[in-house]
Amino acid sequence: QVRLVESGGGLVQAGGSLRLSCAASGSIFSIGDMKWYRQAPGKQRELVAGITRGSTTNYAEIEKGRFTISRDNAKNTVYLQMNSLKPEDTGVYYCNAGVLAGLRWNDYWGQGTQVTVSS
Repeated sequence: QVRLVESGGGLVQAGGSLRLSCAASGSIFSIGDMKWYRQAPGKQRELVAGITRGSTTNYAEIEKGRFTISRDNAKNTVYLQMNSLKPEDTGVYYCNAGVLAGLRWNDYWGQGTQVTVSS
């Protein structure tokens, strides 16, 4: 069984910063791409940033320059450093990872962490 657990969300004023973490645990042989998604109220879940096992990164256009995704493969953890936060960054942030557990690669999701940015 594989679990992804996010942490680090909260309430912050516009212009502030937060650092999200997502730790994977369980019977893990390897973790491939890790991604952060956001779901704003009344909207569909959207990709915020992704990182490969070799640390190649990609970002949604509106997050470029403000958000930084990173990972620690030894800890099976991915991070999202969010700076210069705006009210439109508000939403539930979900971690997603491709995990080799046993003989198969499967896609896993965390339960989400709420980020609220006040104006």
